[in-house]
Amino acid sequence: MKNKRSSLLLLILMLVVSMFLAACAGGGDDSASDSGSGTDDGSQGEEGTTEGGGEGGDLILAVLSDASSLDPAGSNDVPSSNIQANIFETLVNRNDDNEIEPGLATEWNAIDDTTWEFKLQEGVKFHDGEEFNAEAVKKSLDRVRDPEVASPRYFLFEMIESVDVVDDYTVQIKTAYPFAPLLAHLSHNGGSIISPKSIDEDYAAMENGEEPGSVISENPVGTGFFKFESWNPGSEIKLVKNEDYWNEPAKVDSVTFKVVPEAATRVAELETGNAHIIDPVQPNEVQQINDSGSGTVHQKPSSSLSYIGFNTEKEPFNDVRVRQAISMLVNKEDIISGVYEGFGIPAKGPLAPGIFGYNEDAKPLEYNVEEAKKLLEEAGYADGFSTTIWTNDNPQRVDAAVLLQQELKEVNIDVQIEQMEFGTYLDQTAAGEHDMFILGWSNPTGDADYGMYALFHSSQKGDPGNRSFYENPEVDKLLDEGRQETDPEARQEIYNKVQEHLIEDAPMVYIHHQEYLTGLANGVEGFDIDTSGIYQLKNVTLSE
Repeated sequence: MKNKRSSLLLLILMLVVSMFLAACAGGGDDSASDSGSGTDDGSQGEEGTTEGGGEGGDLILAVLSDASSLDPAGSNDVPSSNIQANIFETLVNRNDDNEIEPGLATEWNAIDDTTWEFKLQEGVKFHDGEEFNAEAVKKSLDRVRDPEVASPRYFLFEMIESVDVVDDYTVQIKTAYPFAPLLAHLSHNGGSIISPKSIDEDYAAMENGEEPGSVISENPVGTGFFKFESWNPGSEIKLVKNEDYWNEPAKVDSVTFKVVPEAATRVAELETGNAHIIDPVQPNEVQQINDSGSGTVHQKPSSSLSYIGFNTEKEPFNDVRVRQAISMLVNKEDIISGVYEGFGIPAKGPLAPGIFGYNEDAKPLEYNVEEAKKLLEEAGYADGFSTTIWTNDNPQRVDAAVLLQQELKEVNIDVQIEQMEFGTYLDQTAAGEHDMFILGWSNPTGDADYGMYALFHSSQKGDPGNRSFYENPEVDKLLDEGRQETDPEARQEIYNKVQEHLIEDAPMVYIHHQEYLTGLANGVEGFDIDTSGIYQLKNVTLSE
């Protein structure tokens, strides 16, 4: 059996190389919340060369994916969040130890089970000169909850009943029920505070027939340590240092995010000095970069999930036996070793270790070809069927799709792989036009609510996150209870039950929790990436 599997893996890897060559030479994951891709027009030229030392300089990042929106209420993908997180700020921040720290709020306290009061920083200005105050907080949090805006991040704040201004620098947030992870949700950049003037202009554009967020995405205005300068869609986004930042300023003068979809080209950008940071690094490129003399690979365990999703509203994936069978035909260890070069750990369910609510005792569906065949026979698919699997141009996802295609051939399931541009991919999976798909989900709040509510609650079908179109009344009930329960032990019990249901129902194949691999040129210091995949660029410095 082992020799057969080794031969199969060799054949598959040869197919991958022949089919995708340089564009698919391994892969980094760009999980979403959801995630993406784009094209590069080469316009950056020599601007990426390292010069100067210490503070100052122009930081260049070569990244796989372009943003889909620069409006914090307009998207829920990591490439967009990485830009937004440098322009906008939130009331509170969350560190890697899951601790809440001050942001635009200096302190906070719970007045009762459903009311929180926040004291705000004074003397803070938006990039357009507008004053930051309690009215600005109210306007931003009211907007993300406005049905007319239809934000995919609405689920983060739907429990908020009102945002009330107490005085210029005091605001109260009232929830419809006790909501334990409220502070964690407010740390998510979906709760970014946007210039009130910008919000007013966006609403005015909506009245004239423009899409929500059209003004804000074209010219995002926050209070952050970088300011927006330009966006050439599909090519690059440039931010410049906010010289009037209210807190400790950024170290570099500007940051440019160049969209470079080809893995080999990103490595070349690093090695030639035309990029200081590249993301993602393919697992099979780690040794090359570390031995190159031009840079090193920064490694960071993540809270994200990579998964293969089913459209549970379409035949045959509306049959749980089919979903379970395919789950049993996916050899996670082969994917992790063959595609991810061993970087990451197998997933039991949707939550990663370290996330509040993770079920240590969960029993995943194990790799079992014979049991899978029995389930397919019971479901009436002993002779197999034909289907499709969608992926964006993330090379690791393409490689995983090829591995899955080969595994399913063994049980007469014919899978056609369809690869598409990331924005189109998100739009069409949100519309439910797919059969199977490969995607990822990060967890920037560190809480089970974020890791499961958007992915599995029936109210979140489509763009908010539930692209499996999964619906289970008992899971809905438990997820609602988990949001309202304030006792940590009781919440843990609730989320344990949710994970047991989700493993049994198999709306997706939970593949692994990845390790973020980011290439840093020599002379880049102060860089980090958080467990949800957001770059920490404020303290980055450049030197020869």
